[in-house]
Amino acid sequence: MLHLRKLFLSASHVHTPSLSPLFPLYRLLAATAPASPEPFAVEEYLVTNCGLSRPKARKASKKLAHLKSSSRIDAVLAFLAALGISPSGTAAIVAADPQLLCADVELNLAKRVDELTGLGLKRSQIARLIPLARATFRSSSLGPNLAFWLPVFGSFEKLLGAIKANGGILGADLEKVAKPNLAILQQCGISVKEFSDTYLTRVLTRLPEYVQNAVLYIDKLGVPRDSPMFRYALMAFAFQSQEKIDRKMGNLEMLGWSQDDVLTAVRKMPSILTMSEERMQTTVNFLTRDVGLEIRYIAQRPVLVMYSYQRRLLPRHSLLNILNSKDLLYPELDFYSIVALTEKKFLDKYVHPYEKSIPGLAATYASYCAEKVPNEVST
Repeated sequence: MLHLRKLFLSASHVHTPSLSPLFPLYRLLAATAPASPEPFAVEEYLVTNCGLSRPKARKASKKLAHLKSSSRIDAVLAFLAALGISPSGTAAIVAADPQLLCADVELNLAKRVDELTGLGLKRSQIARLIPLARATFRSSSLGPNLAFWLPVFGSFEKLLGAIKANGGILGADLEKVAKPNLAILQQCGISVKEFSDTYLTRVLTRLPEYVQNAVLYIDKLGVPRDSPMFRYALMAFAFQSQEKIDRKMGNLEMLGWSQDDVLTAVRKMPSILTMSEERMQTTVNFLTRDVGLEIRYIAQRPVLVMYSYQRRLLPRHSLLNILNSKDLLYPELDFYSIVALTEKKFLDKYVHPYEKSIPGLAATYASYCAEKVPNEVST
């Protein structure tokens, strides 16, 4: 069987206008495959012939347990090879969608390829699409959906980026979901072709009623539609219920924030409401109680709440406490300006210059960042 797959692999390197000349070979493969006298060991086959790791093969084999021989799998592997997909790419595809190996090459997979080439896609582009499309590649809706999305995004590359962020757009109901959401975005002055953050593509497959409610809520908050924050707000609010959003805003009020403080923070950084309530409470309590910041100061700089408490805020605050204890810092230093620094700039400004004065400082800071109990710093 392996020598037949090599034949297909070599055939894939021959320039042909389409895959059609290869299809009779799949029939030949299915017809000439000898019946195995022993039960078909799917897991072993996936390891040996598909390049899957043992754990992935074991997981995938559960969806292929009904197969009695390798004939259909061989045909699919040859089909993928003929498209120019590498062995490692094939392994990734099979691991993500094991049931692809059960598909009929001529009645399913070949038809999908014909549909996509009819849309103007090249074989190399189809090969890049299959790992992202997963099960959708076997669906008859793939061609119509791609025909719709290609002009919407303006190019195959932009569409591919959108699919990487949200593979669901390939299976979205065009009439009930995709088109209504595009209309809502258009009303807000947002063009899909100008998406700077492919994460926003997730909005396209959300139920339109959630997207519309999010827009109404953002308008109520007073975030201008032509503001970059409007898009961030849309991503934050379209995936949460009104009840959940209200609860998170109420949680901030319970932590001592006024309604004006909450609105100020949300308008400046809507994604603050994507945080879990536990993380939000932990960070706010740390900033107010341990660091001693005023709530109004935090509300004007809501990114402070978004920074990681464990990996950024606490390690830097602890390091500053060490420097302050040695009278090496000016007391009026602004906490936000310090934690906003990149890690390299922070090390260059607040760690490396003091390593000779305070032996073990760098190691101590590293232990803070690694969430380990630090060793005592030499005095």
